[in-house]
Amino acid sequence: MLTILAYPEFKMPTRRTRFRFARLTCAILAAAMLAGCAGHAAPPDFAASAQAPYRLGSGDKLRIIVFGQDNLSNIYIVDGSGRIAMPLIGQVQAAGATTPDLARAIESRLRSGFIREPKVTVDVDTYRPFFILGEVTTSGQYPFVNGITVQKAVAIAGGFSPRGDQRYAELTRNVNGRAVTARVPIETSVRPGDTIVIKERWF
Repeated sequence: MLTILAYPEFKMPTRRTRFRFARLTCAILAAAMLAGCAGHAAPPDFAASAQAPYRLGSGDKLRIIVFGQDNLSNIYIVDGSGRIAMPLIGQVQAAGATTPDLARAIESRLRSGFIREPKVTVDVDTYRPFFILGEVTTSGQYPFVNGITVQKAVAIAGGFSPRGDQRYAELTRNVNGRAVTARVPIETSVRPGDTIVIKERWF
């Protein structure tokens, strides 16, 4: 005996059903994007570092003047170990210090058997470069200039690639001796030594 199976008749979804499905899909996508943003929230000390006094790092070129001592006054580079090397006093730790901190450290070393009342000033002659990677035309390291933002850094690197996210960037900065990474708007100020990564946009 032949058995004929009956299948339920297929019905096209109504316009109202399609509208509800579209709204649900948009809600899921929005929730996923918000979750991604929350996972990249900048820690409080990251934002505070932008307003803090500048701390020296490897690659900075410093103009150091010891008044009355032309043989000591010169341009010094902070080396890979974070130090500068000066005549008479040898190596002095510079990385992590502000320019007034370093000036006082040099004065203290000179006062120990070399100069009775040394007077020292320290200024940054050339800041260490920043780095930009990811979805830009020409990634690499570039000289730092005052007032630069992520958006201006992208322009220096030749602009966004066709798939570059033009709203946010991933920025890594040394904060209190440790590398901190945060997702930031492109209007965020850049500091010497920062590494910027432009991510690929989703849509």
